[in-house]
Amino acid sequence: MNDADPVLYPNTADSTGDSPDADRPGDISRRRLLGATAAAGAVATAGCASGGGETPTPVEGAPTVFVFNTGDGSVSVIDAESDEVVETRAAGVTSSFPSNQFSPRLVDRLGEHLWVNADRGVRALAADSLSETTRVGTGSGANWLERTPDGAHLLVSAREPAHTQYRIDADPGSESFGQVTAELDRTPEGGRGGNDGPGPCDITVHPDGDVAYVPDLFGETLTVLDIEAFEVVTQVEVSRVGSGPAVPWMGTAAWDGETLLVEHNEGATGTESLWDVSDPAEPRERSRLTAADGLGERPLTSEVGPDSETGYVFTPGSNDVTVVDLVAGEVRDRLPLGGSAFAGTWGPDRDRLYAPVQTENEVAVIDHAAGEVTARLAVGPQPYGATAGTVRPAERAASESAQALERLAFRHDDSGTTYCLDNCACGHRL
Repeated sequence: MNDADPVLYPNTADSTGDSPDADRPGDISRRRLLGATAAAGAVATAGCASGGGETPTPVEGAPTVFVFNTGDGSVSVIDAESDEVVETRAAGVTSSFPSNQFSPRLVDRLGEHLWVNADRGVRALAADSLSETTRVGTGSGANWLERTPDGAHLLVSAREPAHTQYRIDADPGSESFGQVTAELDRTPEGGRGGNDGPGPCDITVHPDGDVAYVPDLFGETLTVLDIEAFEVVTQVEVSRVGSGPAVPWMGTAAWDGETLLVEHNEGATGTESLWDVSDPAEPRERSRLTAADGLGERPLTSEVGPDSETGYVFTPGSNDVTVVDLVAGEVRDRLPLGGSAFAGTWGPDRDRLYAPVQTENEVAVIDHAAGEVTARLAVGPQPYGATAGTVRPAERAASESAQALERLAFRHDDSGTTYCLDNCACGHRL
């Protein structure tokens, strides 16, 4: 593992210090423990004073976006019809890359779950309450996950030190819900330099539900997994643009099954490749976009528009989203965000893209038809990951002051870290 890479391991210095009294974000010191106790007591007192009334209930059929705020472990709940923040509540867990490729339509009834990457594994949160129902350890702190289109499986890429792919039962009605149903150790493949494995980084599922694509950060390969057999069916060497490694790390399959976008931490500013996946098991690179083509800096993740002809690449190095014409294979536009956004999600109607701007504590709403940012919503501190569904948790009966104190209590607890780039989740370990 290359601990010197500031892009991959931005919080190494914060999480590996030697002083037991430094009160680092990864530690629970006596002062922080006492602070949490005091805040929890204040929450209880404020909660008692918040008044009675009818017990609120969760709602089905309500288009909702969930934004995970890494600054305090809270979740902001957004009404995806009115583009208004309903509430920001303490969750005790945070996520940088929750499952969101098919979740907006899969999370459509009570009893469904949001799947998130947290600590050294993945967790399922009940969509109607945001309470944890199960968790699976992966042996790594860097995890990416997606559900299959039918909702039956959760597929996980666990990067170093595990270098392992997992398949988990994601059907809430199944007796084996939350259990690992298949596992593939990829360590024997090795990796670039001193890495002891290929570094499976991210996973995206072809809409036919038969295969999934894994960009290998240290393997310089794009791996195709057969989901049913859970084995590698194809592995393509990824070409380099310059003299350095290609470093593929994230990817997104288009809705029509024709195109795959792959982000590369390559060169000084990063690159973006477009792949033909009309033959799902035999991906073929069509083109590579660079800064010279108008691509923004440090492409990290991407989403594909409802027409499957438009790609939205999150380029936090230049504080914008790069809009790509997938048919022409060229940059169409750059949408300034005023800060860094690393990921985003479509709402359930797939007409607006929600981009948490981590450095501004807000969500930028991109209207696909208009081709521009049409709203900016204030959320919790350091928002990062987002997903969606049509189940909305019951609004909390507690007063705003009680909820604020509740979030403060969770802020003293480091049990909900998540791997992410830039300044968040300090204390997280791989």
